[in-house]
Amino acid sequence: MADEPQKKPHLSALVGHTNGLTKPASLAAATRAGGGGGGGGGGATASSKKLVIKNFRERPKLPDNYTQDTWQKLHEAVGAIQSSISIKYNLEELYQAVENLCSYKVSATLYKQLRQVCEDHVKAQILQFREYPFLVHRNDSLDSLLFLKKINKCWQDHCRQMIMIRSIFLFLDRTYVLQNSMLPSIWDMGLELFRNHVISDRQVQSKTIDGILLLIELERNGEAVDRSLLRSLLSMLSDLQASTANFIKKTMFRNRQVYKESFEQRFLEETNCLYAAEGQRLMQEREVPEYLHHVNKRLEEEGDRVITYLDHSTQKPLIACVEKQLLGEHLSAILQKGLDNLLDENRISDLTQTYQLFSRVKGGQQILLQHWSEYIKNFGTTIVVNPEKDKDMVQELLDFKDKVDHIIEVCFQKNEKFINLMKESFETFINKRPNKPAELIAKYVDSKLRAGNKEATDEELERILDKIMIIFRFIHGKDVFEAFYKKDLAKRLLVGKSASVDAEKSMLSKLKHECGAAFTSKLEGMFKDMELSKDVMVQFKQYMQNQSDPGNIDLTVNILTMGYWPTYTPMDVHLNSEMIKLQEVFKTFYLGKHSGRKLQWQTTLGHAVLKAEFKEGKKEFQVSLFQTLVLLMFNEGDEFSFEDIKMATGVEDSELRRTLQSLACGKARVLIKNPKGKDVEDGDKFIFNGDFKHKLFRIKINQIQMKETIEEQVSTTERVFQDRQYQIDAAIVRIMKMRKTLGHNLLVSELYNQLKFPVKPGDLKKRIESLIDRDYMERDKDNPNQYHYVA
Repeated sequence: MADEPQKKPHLSALVGHTNGLTKPASLAAATRAGGGGGGGGGGATASSKKLVIKNFRERPKLPDNYTQDTWQKLHEAVGAIQSSISIKYNLEELYQAVENLCSYKVSATLYKQLRQVCEDHVKAQILQFREYPFLVHRNDSLDSLLFLKKINKCWQDHCRQMIMIRSIFLFLDRTYVLQNSMLPSIWDMGLELFRNHVISDRQVQSKTIDGILLLIELERNGEAVDRSLLRSLLSMLSDLQASTANFIKKTMFRNRQVYKESFEQRFLEETNCLYAAEGQRLMQEREVPEYLHHVNKRLEEEGDRVITYLDHSTQKPLIACVEKQLLGEHLSAILQKGLDNLLDENRISDLTQTYQLFSRVKGGQQILLQHWSEYIKNFGTTIVVNPEKDKDMVQELLDFKDKVDHIIEVCFQKNEKFINLMKESFETFINKRPNKPAELIAKYVDSKLRAGNKEATDEELERILDKIMIIFRFIHGKDVFEAFYKKDLAKRLLVGKSASVDAEKSMLSKLKHECGAAFTSKLEGMFKDMELSKDVMVQFKQYMQNQSDPGNIDLTVNILTMGYWPTYTPMDVHLNSEMIKLQEVFKTFYLGKHSGRKLQWQTTLGHAVLKAEFKEGKKEFQVSLFQTLVLLMFNEGDEFSFEDIKMATGVEDSELRRTLQSLACGKARVLIKNPKGKDVEDGDKFIFNGDFKHKLFRIKINQIQMKETIEEQVSTTERVFQDRQYQIDAAIVRIMKMRKTLGHNLLVSELYNQLKFPVKPGDLKKRIESLIDRDYMERDKDNPNQYHYVA
C-alpha cells in the first residue's frame, strides 16, 4: 500500500480518543485468519449467513530488529520533545508503535527504557541550578526572583514534556502500568523523578522555599510581587506532594511531603512570628477601632492569599494563626481598652466588627459577653443609684434599653446569649436601689396617661407603654409599683385628668398579663366603681328634678368601694350651706336605695368649676374643693389674712399653704399676696385680683391636686411596708401549718421562694419573733433554731 501524507493528530485527540486510531495495514492483515468471507452486502446467499467457526492462524512473529528499531524511533521522539525540537515521525505512527510493542510482551522493557531516558534528562537539569550562585542572605530579592523564575521554567518545561511523552506512550500507561499496582503512572513517574532529582536537592529546595517566603513577606509589607509565579511554584510543591500521596497508597513507601513539611511548616512559623510581633506593637500604638480594622484587613489578605496561590489545605491553619496572634492573645486587652468607648459612643459599625472578629476565636464570644454584662451593670447603676437623676431615671432607662436592643439586633446578630445576659444585667442593676425605680416607673406611667399629654399619638403611647412594661419586668418590688400606680390612677379618674380610657385599660391589660389577675383586681374594681357612679348620677339627676328646690349647684358624686381605692385621711372642712344641703340630699337619695351602707366624704379629692367676673370679663376656673372654699370667701370681702382663711375654711395648715400658693403665686394669679414671695407665711394677706387677665376662658388651676406631696409619698411607702409584713406573717403561718415543725434556715429558704418582693433576713427574723410572741408558733425547748406550729 502506498503511504499517504497524514496530518499530526491533535494532542487531545491522542489522549482522549485512542480507540479511534487506525492500525497500519501490515499488522492489521496479519491478525485476520483465512481470506474468505469478505465483501459486499448484496451478494451473499441465505446459506452463507449460517454461523461459521473459522480457525485463526497463530500470531506472526515480529520482523528481525523490529523492537530495537522501534525503540530507537521512540527514543529519538522523546529526545526531540525534551530538547524542544520538532519530531520527525508521525505521532500516530509512534503511538501505534508503542501499541505493537505492548502487544508482543515488550511492555516491561519499554517502561524501564522510558523511565531511564526521562531520569537521565531530569538529572541533567540539576546541573544548571548547582552552577547557580547561592547567596547567604535572603534580602537579595532580585537574586531570589531570578532563581524562582528559572526553577519555574524548568518545572513548566518538564510538565509540558511529560504530557507529550505520555500521549505517545498512552497505550503502555493504560495497559501495562494499570495492571501493575506497584508502578507509578507515566505522569507520576515524571513527578517522582523531578521531585527526587531536582526539588529534593537540599540547595535547590532551600533556595526555592526561601525565595517563595521572601516574596510573600514582601507582599505582606505592601510591595507588589509576581503572584502568578508564586501560584505556579506552590502548585508545583502541591502537585509533587499529591503525587507522593498517591504513590504512597500504591507502594506503602513513606516519601517526604514537599509542600506540607518543606514549605507550609516554615511558612506558618514565620507567619506566627510576624503577627505575634505585629499584634504586640499595634496594640500599643493604635486605638481599638483602628486595630480591629487592621486585623480584619489582615484576615482578608490571608484569605485572598489562599485563593490566589496557596494550597487550600493551608487555609485553616493560616487563618487560625492570624486569629490567635492578632485576636486570641489580646481579647481582654482589646475590650478593656476600647469596648466602653465604642458602647458609649454607639459606634455601630465598630461594634459589629468587634462581634464578628471575636466570634472567630475560641472563647472570644464568652469574654465579650462578660464585658458586655459588666458595661450594662455599671452604666445602669449610674442611672439608678444617683438620687439627683430621679427626675429623668425612667426616660434614661428606656433610652438605654433602646440602645442596647439596637446593638444586639444590628451588631450582635440577635444572639440569644447576649439577649439573656442583657436581661439579667438589667435586673441586677435596677434592683440595687430597692423600691425607688418601681415608684418612679409608676409616676412615669402617670405622666404619660394624664390629660393634656399631647407629645405622643395613640400608637406612640402604646409603644411607650410596651417599653415601660419591659423595664417593669426587671423590678422586684412590684407591690411598690402597684401602690403608687393605684394612687395616681385614682387621682386621674376622680379629678378627671385621664388622657384616654382606652389607654388606661390597655395599660391595665398589660399589667394583668404580666402579673396575673390578683395584681389588677383592685385596679379593675376602680374602673367598675366609675362606671357604676355614672349610672347613680343619672338616677340622682332625675331625683333632683323632682325636688321643689334643686339649687344652683350641679353636684356630681363618685361612689368608691373602700377596698379598691387608696386609703385617704378624712379632712373635715367648713363647707358653705348650699354644699352641706346638697350632701344631705344625696345622702338621703343614696341610702334610700342602698340601706345598711355608710357614706364617708373625701373632700381632698373634690373639685369644682367656678364662674367669676373681672374687669376684662367673665372667666371660669376649674379648681379643687379647697381652692373653691378659699375663692368663695372673696364674695364676702376683698382682703383676708392667712389666719382668717384658715379659720373660715378649716383646711389643714400645710394643705392650705399649698392651695394659696396655687392661687396667688402660680401662672393664674386670681389672688394677690402681700408681701410678695413664693412661700405663704403666717400673717400674709390675700387680695382679690380684679384686674386678672388670661387668654383662655376656662382656666385650670386644680393641677395642684395631681401633684404628690411628701406626706402622700411617705404614707404610700409605709402602707407598702405594712402590707409586706402582713404577707410575710401569712406566708410563715401557711408554711408552718403545713410542715408543723421546721428549722430556721429551711423556713427562711421557703419564704424566699414564696415572697414576691425583696426582703432581708433581719426582717424575716423580726416577723418570726412577732409570731412567737403572738403564740402562732414556738421554739423547740432543746433546739432554739427549730420551730413548732401552735394549733
